[in-house]
Amino acid sequence: MGKEKNRAGEVLQILKTRYRQKPTTALAYHNTVQLLVAVILSAQCTDERVNKVVIPLFRKYKTAADFATADRKTFEKEIHSTGFYRNKAKNIINACKIINEQHNGKVPKTMPELLHLPGVARKTANIVLSEGYGIIEGVAVDTHVRRLSNRLGFTKHSNPEKIEKDLMLLFPKKDWNEVSTRLIWHGRAICKARKPLCASCPVNKLCPSAFKV
Repeated sequence: MGKEKNRAGEVLQILKTRYRQKPTTALAYHNTVQLLVAVILSAQCTDERVNKVVIPLFRKYKTAADFATADRKTFEKEIHSTGFYRNKAKNIINACKIINEQHNGKVPKTMPELLHLPGVARKTANIVLSEGYGIIEGVAVDTHVRRLSNRLGFTKHSNPEKIEKDLMLLFPKKDWNEVSTRLIWHGRAICKARKPLCASCPVNKLCPSAFKV
């Protein structure tokens, strides 16, 4: 494990040098309720598409009460292009009802309370906690993090929660948010799903999958 931690640390340091932006989500939002909604909408959808959808959406819906009282059919049409719009609409409206009724309209600040909300798994909860409150509870595992974690040999699992546990063992807590964000950026820029650009990859010498995918 010691050697693996050292290799993982080297990979992260290289990615920090390559991607110097502040480790933050690319999703657009103005408050934690809208952040939660944006993250739910981002499932199986690009951040770019979500951001186009939420520009008019967040002018209309600003608070948990606004989302909780939304007309389901109208809301489905408003988020239709993000995909899986029926489930997303149902989860967002029901989650905001709970937030409005049980948490005084404020998005809860603990992992158990967030996981109690419809449509919220650990990835969403991790992003809301880190972005909205500066609380680091784990590593947000999306499709990019899952793919790169396997290619880099950080995990052998496909289940996001098992991948998260492996990453939490490999990296110190202070780097958990950095790990997720920079793996996402690297996945978009270089380590793409269908055709990774291994020749251009700054960590190819540390990657067991380099030039093999």
